[in-house]
Amino acid sequence: MKIIIINGPNLNLLGIREKEIYGNQTFEDFFEYLGNKYPTQTIDFYQSNHEGDIVDKIQEARLIFDAVIINAGAYTHSSIAIADAISSINIPVIEVHISNIFKREKFRHKSYLTHVCKGIISGFGLNS
Repeated sequence: MKIIIINGPNLNLLGIREKEIYGNQTFEDFFEYLGNKYPTQTIDFYQSNHEGDIVDKIQEARLIFDAVIINAGAYTHSSIAIADAISSINIPVIEVHISNIFKREKFRHKSYLTHVCKGIISGFGLNS
């Protein structure tokens, strides 16, 4: 199985920003851990702070990957474009959040992605 993990804005700062919410580990270190834990799987990783680049990567994923795992960061709560891109592809997409978005600020409770994703995992740190 070929899977791509797509991370949105500010997730390049994991291990640096708001450690009490996001932890101490960088995503690069976690990605290396995933590769070692699942050596028979093909797992790719993409991060962008730019909405259009994320849309492009989702559209491209349909031709290369069997599934997408997406943490769109703040775009979860604002991007109809990313939701439309997910709707446009024919592979499963799982929405993931490191923190429990439903225990945070009220604006984080609304996701434009949930209704177009196969499922959602939230609140288990990088193990999400």
